[in-house]
Parts: sequence; C-alpha cells; structure tokens
Amino acid sequence: MKPTTIGIIGGGQLGKMFIENASKLSVPIHILDRDEHCPASTLAKQHIVGSITDADDIQKLSDISDVLTWEIEHINVDKLIELQAKGKIILPNPLVLKTIQDKGIQKQFYQTNNIPTSPFFIAKNKEEAAAKLAQTTFNKIAVKSCTGGYDGKGVFITTAAAVLENPNCIPFDDALMVEEFVICKKELAVLVARDVDGNNAVYSAIEMEFAESNLVSFLISPANIAAEIEQKAQQIALQCADAFNSAGLFAVEFFLTQEDDLYVNEIAPRPHNSAHHTIEGFYASQYEQLLRILLNKPLATTAMQHPCAMVNIVGDKTGKYQLKYMKELMQLDGVYIHLYGKEESKPNRKLGHITIVNADRNEVVRLAEKVRTLTEIELVEQ
Repeated sequence: MKPTTIGIIGGGQLGKMFIENASKLSVPIHILDRDEHCPASTLAKQHIVGSITDADDIQKLSDISDVLTWEIEHINVDKLIELQAKGKIILPNPLVLKTIQDKGIQKQFYQTNNIPTSPFFIAKNKEEAAAKLAQTTFNKIAVKSCTGGYDGKGVFITTAAAVLENPNCIPFDDALMVEEFVICKKELAVLVARDVDGNNAVYSAIEMEFAESNLVSFLISPANIAAEIEQKAQQIALQCADAFNSAGLFAVEFFLTQEDDLYVNEIAPRPHNSAHHTIEGFYASQYEQLLRILLNKPLATTAMQHPCAMVNIVGDKTGKYQLKYMKELMQLDGVYIHLYGKEESKPNRKLGHITIVNADRNEVVRLAEKVRTLTEIELVEQ
C-alpha cells in the first residue's frame, strides 16, 4: 500500500524535528519554504522552494501531498480553506488558524467560549487605543499587534498613563489588542493532542522562564505547582482543544496569578518550543503525536519517563557560528543537544535547544543551571 505523504508548510526547526521522528516509519515528508537551506531541507523527500504565503506555491505542495499541516502561523490560510473545501485533508482545520492569526479574534474566541483570559479590548489604531484606555482602570498594559507577531515580536509593555500622554509611544500602526498586564508568579504551558475522532491526550504542565526578548529561555517538567492547579490547567487546555473542535496539537500558554488564578495567554496550533522536552523526557514526543494524528492512528501515551528541562540556544550576534562549549556539554550525562542547522546566527534567533533528563528533579534543576552557562555561541571565520 502506498504510504501517506505529508506536506508541511514551512521548513524550520519544527519541521526538521517532525521529519526526524517520522523517519522511523519511513513516512515521506515534503516541505514548502523559500530558504533553500532551511533546517528541514536536508531531510525532506521534496523541498518546494517557494513562499508560505503564495497560493500557487501552496498548491504545488498540495498536489504532491495526501495531508497538509504547518509549522508556522503566518501562512496563506485562505488558500488552505479553499483546498479544504475541495476535499484536501488539512490538520488542524484551517479555520483554527484563521482564529489564531489575529490576536484580537483569538482573545474574543476565549471570551466567547468561557476560557479564562486577562481583561482586554481591541482598537483599530493607537489613537483609538488611547481613547478606550481612558475608559478603563488598567495600569500596566501589554499592547499587541493583532497580526504578524511571532516569538515575542509585536508585543509592547507599557502603562496606560504613558499611552494617554502620548499614543505614538505605541510602536505599531495597525489594529491592536490591549490587555491588562498580568502580574503572575509563574508562566505555564500544557500541550493537548487531539485526533480526528475527538479523542484527547494531555501532557503535564511545564513551567517556563522568559528572557527579555520574550523568548523561552528555560522550562522544566513537572512544574512546581499544587496538584489542583495542575488539574485545572489540564482541564482548561482540554476546554480550549474542544472549543476549536479540530484534530491537531494545541500548546496552551498560561499565566498563574498571585491568587492562583489561571489565565490563557496564547495558543499555538502546532508543535511548540514549550514541548521540545517531550523528545527525551516522555515516552512519546509532541512530534510522535502529530504524526499519529496526521496518519489517523491512535494517540500515544503522554506519560513522562523522567523529570526534564529544556534550555534554548539563542543567538546574540550575527554571522556563521558554532556552539562554544560543545565539548563541555557532551561530557554531561543526561544532556541532549539539538542544533537546528541554521546557517547564520542573528540576535534572538533560536539556533537550538538542550534537553536535560534525570530521575531526580533536583538534579535536573542543578544540571540545567550549569547548562545555561554553556549555551554561548561564537562566530567562526567565513
């Protein structure tokens, strides 16, 4: 029988890790990415060099694939909706992406479906944002561009007073979503895998730390939270997946407030940086779950093998590079290095990650702190 061929829109590190996992079953994977040397390019069966927003290029990928998915949100969703209407299998449902692509629509979706989230409003520009702020009791705020934000970009933290004094302090000119800044004691994430029959598999919550760039710098599983908070986070994550009513992966990010309330911050309907630790730390990774979903096979267990942590390798300079302390990292037991194969470093660019596993959670924390001192990159001669 001819194997199912999967097409991925995007060829970054998420696509690369997905193909690495799919290779165990010899599943042919095609990708669409305009970068000839994107991370997934060396592993894909076929690489269509083209734009992820171009309808014709997406059509080319569709023509050679049985099932389509994506690894980045900023793609041509209208083309996917058209293809789905003609019978192409696309997972998750492109209508999910239509909701996620606009942060204002995304927050309204939470509100409509009784999913707890921080107080917010939507404004068509910065002047309207200032006018609406004057009617609120907001103090510190997060201003987000409704479209185009990614990996911390498109987010501006300020105060209502600053915007009222000078609306032009907001660095975005398009539609905005303004939310009350949540003072939280922890940021958590829960991953849900949902198959085409509506069965769900939920992973335990992870605890995250963020760098100034808004990129995850460190995460650990299991999170250091009370059992009732863990249960509530999983329950809300399942509520989110049910509300979307689509097969796929859903990475749900939470703020845990000082009062132990949980607010959903954002949802990513794809493999996510907050679940890379599942490759070594769990019996089945997020990529294994997505593969099974796309092939219409039973979901795998979400049981953890060992406590684990993940540290991102993030660029801080521009040019060809190498990991400076590769030798030292490779001498540490239970430490797994993943380099994404990006040719050049750029400031705040994700270049790889390192997973730490150990039977003792305290030892995971100790090792992770050591690993964090060894993630420096150095430029190499051209």
